[in-house]
Amino acid sequence: MLPTVTFKAPKQLLNAATGYLTGYTHTLNPYSGCAFACTYCYVREMPVAKFRPEPWGSWVDVKSSAAELLAKELIRAKRKGSVSIFMSSSTDPYQPVEYRTGLTRSLLETMAEGDAPDFVLLQTRSPLVTRDIDLLQRLGTRVRVSLTIETDLESVRKAFSPAAPPIPARLRALRKLVEAGIPAQAAVSPVLPSSDGFAQALQDTGVTRLVVDDFFMGDGSLGRRTERLGIRRIYESLGLEAWYDRDAYRQVLEQLKQHFLEERILVSQAGFLP
Repeated sequence: MLPTVTFKAPKQLLNAATGYLTGYTHTLNPYSGCAFACTYCYVREMPVAKFRPEPWGSWVDVKSSAAELLAKELIRAKRKGSVSIFMSSSTDPYQPVEYRTGLTRSLLETMAEGDAPDFVLLQTRSPLVTRDIDLLQRLGTRVRVSLTIETDLESVRKAFSPAAPPIPARLRALRKLVEAGIPAQAAVSPVLPSSDGFAQALQDTGVTRLVVDDFFMGDGSLGRRTERLGIRRIYESLGLEAWYDRDAYRQVLEQLKQHFLEERILVSQAGFLP
C-alpha cells in the first residue's frame, strides 16, 4: 500500500544537531515519515512516530517550498560560523516520493549554488541518490554519501525491511558513486546477518571507507529502543538469534579487515561524523 502523502509548509528546516550527531551543527530532514518503514528504525520510538495515529511507513509529509527556506537559513547559519549538516536523521531523503517531488534534489541545488554548508553527509539506502551525481560532483569534498548496505542477503533484507530497495541495486549504486568520484562510504548499519562473501561484495564496488554500527551502539538508547520494537522475534523466526548480540558486529568487522585498510573501517558514531 502506498503511503498517504501530505504537503506542509515548514517554519524551519535546519535543526540543531544533538546527541549522536553532536559533531554536526545541524540536521536536515526533507520529509517527515519514511515509506521504507524498516522494522528496526529507531525513529519508530521517537515522538514524530509515536504521536501519530497512523502506522509508521503509512504516511509521509513533504516539506513544500523548502529550497527557498533553506537558502535563507543557510545564510543566517553561516554568519555564526562553519555549517555542517546531517541529512537525514529521521527519514530517508531518497524514499519513493522523491521521484515525484524532487525535493531533496532542490535542496542539494541550493547547497551547490552557495558556499554553505561547509559539509553535508547524505545518508540514504536508495539507489535514487545516483540521479543527483551532477550536483554531488559540484559539491565536491563538501559532501559524503553514506549508503546503507546492512547485509548482502536478500532474504534477510526482505525480513527486516521489505519495502527498502534490494541489496544488489544498492551495491550497483555505490559502485556508480565511486566511479563518478563522489566521496562515499558503505554503512553496514545496523549490522544484520550476512554471508561470508559480504566483505568481498562491498570491495567489488570500489568503496574504500566503511562504517559498522549496530542496534546497541547506534539506536541512541544502548539497544533499548530496538528491544521495544520486538526485533528479536525476526531473528528467531530466521533461526539467526545468535546475531542479535552485542558482539555480533565484531564478526563482520573482522571479515571487513581482510578486505579493507583497518583505518578506513570506522565503528558507530565515528563513521558518521564530518
